[in-house]
Amino acid sequence: MNIEKLNEAIDLVLAGDWEQAHGIVQKDESDQVACWIHAVVHKIEGDLGNAGYWYRKAGRPADLDRDTSAELQEIRRFLEQKA
Repeated sequence: MNIEKLNEAIDLVLAGDWEQAHGIVQKDESDQVACWIHAVVHKIEGDLGNAGYWYRKAGRPADLDRDTSAELQEIRRFLEQKA
């Protein structure tokens, strides 16, 4: 998935529109960053079991108590390093 779409998903989640962000990230289950964002979306939704699944697909630890805004900013920094 391209970086612009991933950043769009992050922007949507930060704006409170996690449902639309979910629609973006669920389109690419092979991209680890999309899976990471997908995990955060499910964490916000309160579906922690599903969040754990997506953290595993992303190769990330499932820190379910972590602040989601801070985590999304970490994902954005990760994407900037990839660019």
